[in-house]
Formats: sequence, C-alpha cells, structure tokens
Amino acid sequence: MSLADWAVLLTAATAAGWVDAVVGGGGLIVLPTLFVVLPGLAPQTALGTNKIAAFSGTSAAVLTFSRKVPMHWKVLVPGAVIAAVAAACGSAAVALIDRKYFIPIVMVVLIGVAVFVTLRPSIGVTMATHRPTRRKTILVVALAAGLIGLYDGLLGPGTGTFLIITFATMLGTEFVRAAAMAKVINCGSNLGSLLFLASTGHVLWALGLSMAVANVAGSVVGSRMALAKG
Repeated sequence: MSLADWAVLLTAATAAGWVDAVVGGGGLIVLPTLFVVLPGLAPQTALGTNKIAAFSGTSAAVLTFSRKVPMHWKVLVPGAVIAAVAAACGSAAVALIDRKYFIPIVMVVLIGVAVFVTLRPSIGVTMATHRPTRRKTILVVALAAGLIGLYDGLLGPGTGTFLIITFATMLGTEFVRAAAMAKVINCGSNLGSLLFLASTGHVLWALGLSMAVANVAGSVVGSRMALAKG
C-alpha cells in the first residue's frame, strides 16, 4: 500500500465514524473504499478489518452518548449479547457470498434505506406520546438485535441505520435516543463479528487498528454533534 492508499482509507474511516455516530451506516463508506484500494481483498478480510474500526468507533459513541442520554442498560446489554452471537453466526456465512455480488448487494441496501427515509421523513423527530411497555421494549430490542445483528455479521453496511429506524418506528423513540440505543446493540454485533473473523485469520491488524483510531475520532465528533444539534 502506498501513502496515498493509507490516506484514502484513514479519511474514509474518519468519515465513517462520523456518519455511524449520527445516522449509522459507516460501513457503506469503508467497505467499498477497501475494495477499491485493495481490489484483491476477500470479503471476509474486508469485513474483519472494518470491524476493528467499527467496534472502536461504536464503543466511543456509546461512552459519549451515555453521558447525556438515559440508557436502559438492563435491556440493552442482553440485546448486545444477542447481537454478538447473531453477528458471529452471520460472519460464519460470509464465505457463501460470491465476491462479485458483495458490492451490488451493499448498493441495493443503500438504495433501500434511502427510499425508506425519503418516504418517512418524520422518523425520530418527536418522542411518542405513549411510552412503550417494558415487555414491548424488550421484545423489539431482542428481535432487532438478533435479526439485524445477523445481517451485520453477514454484510454490515447500514446496520446502525436499520437499528435507529427500528427503534424510532417500533418504540416511538426520538432520533438521538434511538441512535444511542443503536450504538449499544451495534457495539455488540461488531464485537461478535470481529471475534469470529479474527479467530479465522481474516483481519489485517495494522490497517484495522490505524483505521480504528481515525474512526474513533470521527465517532466522537459525530456523537457530540448529534447531541448538540439533534
């Protein structure tokens, strides 16, 4: 890799950290960039390397959000564990996806999210007038953690966005709180996927750790902006 390659990937990681903290979906920036800079990279290795940065960034975002936003830890921590197990299972199935289909699938996901939020521009703008019951909250968090966590391990891009949309629509949670909840679940899914991919040797550690530093910087700035500006 040349210095220009490093500069492109670290810039992408910083931007992804900011995007992930605010609206989710940082992987939609990093994964395509990895494939452009390193065209021969296997999908598993691209995911594994990205997960180092993603886990570091979401961890930083969780710490930042938790200082300002009340967190339902008794619900979110078990949800994060479910997401970790589901994501590890998803990562185990990555080898079943032909590399030539990987980026097209990611682009379809991106378009789907764009269409959904365009049709529903009021998502997360205001808090629901009636708070959901604890039972409903537990059920929604558990199902989202399992299903979206599985997707995160298998593909990844857009996971944070899907979680925010789920919590905002199903629980009536306003955007910043939905983002804070999403970061906890996403942190678990990133860790589960990372542990599996690292155990199978699909991580470029030097690159991943460098991108992690950049991702954390972007994530801290992004989460602070979300808290300050909405």
